[in-house]
Amino acid sequence: MSYGKIYLVGTGPGDVELITVKGYKLICEADVILHDHLIPSELLRLAKPSAEIISVGKFAGRHTMPQLQINKLLIEKARDNKVVVRLKGGDPLLFGRGGEEAEECVQAGVDFEFVPGITSALAAPCYGGIPPTHRDCTSNIAIVTGHRKNEKEIEIPKAGTIIFLMGVANIGTIIKSLLEAGWPGQTKIAAIEKGTCYDQRVIQGTLDDFLEVTQKAKLRTPAIFIVGKVVELKEKLDWFGKKPRILLPGTHPDKYRHLGIIIHRPLIK
Repeated sequence: MSYGKIYLVGTGPGDVELITVKGYKLICEADVILHDHLIPSELLRLAKPSAEIISVGKFAGRHTMPQLQINKLLIEKARDNKVVVRLKGGDPLLFGRGGEEAEECVQAGVDFEFVPGITSALAAPCYGGIPPTHRDCTSNIAIVTGHRKNEKEIEIPKAGTIIFLMGVANIGTIIKSLLEAGWPGQTKIAAIEKGTCYDQRVIQGTLDDFLEVTQKAKLRTPAIFIVGKVVELKEKLDWFGKKPRILLPGTHPDKYRHLGIIIHRPLIK
């Protein structure tokens, strides 16, 4: 029996221009697209008119579709001899459950490929002006999920910089775990909300005051946390935050990109 193929594609951290060339081409060619909530919505406009587009996104505390049902749907669509593109925010294999979906493909005998994406763990600090590594600060980093399966404790690895993903709801637990692991209360920490997007926010503090700081700032998802001496470089290297935001209701946004960050909201198509 001839089956189609499933591509597990990372769309990057939020800026639509950070999709890979391979990911871009696959979106244009797909017969079926199953997409998460946190992908650049502009990418869906690349799909061919006949493509079937299905949202299977997960929100905090609420799932559009359970993971087991997503796995089943992927296989069903591929067995119709179709090219199926599974779009995931960031990278499909970094806390993206891409490995679980690929295991389902192997079990069902359906061909698949991984297409890496730029992870927010690195892209958000980049756009926030915070280099995760720096020779004057640290030569190593660790990337940790802020939300463990079955409410397990958050493990704090030994590293000069620690980056937490999916941790907004657990920020109190993360800070407590860092302090218990021996990190000083005056250690710098930053939250980067909606990293790489035009409305990105960088909220800074120390482990001692960060919970209060984020509550006052009304921190929202999605956001990552970065902890360590490298956070001190933010004021010097904040290239993205210094760019002016320009609302463009007209056409041809590329003509104006040299002026700043263009927020394109055309009034007339």
